[in-house]
Parts: sequence; C-alpha cells; structure tokens
Amino acid sequence: MGLNTHGISVVRIDYAPYGENPPHIHPRASEILIVLEGTLLAGFVTSNPKNHLISKVLNKGDVFVFPFGLIHFQFNIENTYAVTIAALGGQNPGVITIANATFGSNPPINPDILARAFQLDKKVVKYLQAVF
Repeated sequence: MGLNTHGISVVRIDYAPYGENPPHIHPRASEILIVLEGTLLAGFVTSNPKNHLISKVLNKGDVFVFPFGLIHFQFNIENTYAVTIAALGGQNPGVITIANATFGSNPPINPDILARAFQLDKKVVKYLQAVF
C-alpha cells in the first residue's frame, strides 16, 4: 500500500510453508521487516567487491533491515505459515526480482553474455530464459 505524499509504503507478506520472497532489490528504498508469525531466514548481500551475505533466522517479534538497493530475500524455514509486515522508505520503492529480470528480460539478454557472466553453459542459460 502506498501512502501518497508520506514517503513510505507498507506491505503484508504471507508465506506458505517453505515459501520465499526470492532475491530482489528495491532501487528507491530501504526496507524494514517485522515478523508477526512464523520463522524466516532473511538476508542481504553487501555490494562489490566483498559480496558478503548477512543473514539471520527471524522469529515472531524480530525486526530486520534491508539497506537501500541491496539484493535481499526471505525464506520460510518451517512447515507452517509465516506473516510479516514490511515498511519501505518511499511511496514508490520499486522492485526488481533478480532471476526474472536477468533471465526473463524482453527482449532477452544475449545468452553468450549471461553464460560468460554466470559461468554457465549456454544451453543452461537458454533453458533458464525459457522458464522465466
């Protein structure tokens, strides 16, 4: 939900058992996540050159902050439902899901470029592009 002119967005996220909010970024905002129910693994990756993963298992009542523009994720590590509230520092934070943007772009990124970047066989890249 965007709160026009207030510079903040709030969203409720419901996770199925073992469900995830896949790796993504918000190009225009930081995010704070509050766990209402369940247990999640949450994390983000720092910027180049270290690309350090910072992650934590979160339980009901825990809070985690995802810095502006960094790749981050949440994963429900239990066979029960989980619920969170996220607040983002902007009324239009945007979202870019990494796999969808990389392998599902339209038009597609040249498979040779992705094969080299991810050190994958070109056939694997073409398969990933087909499923995204």
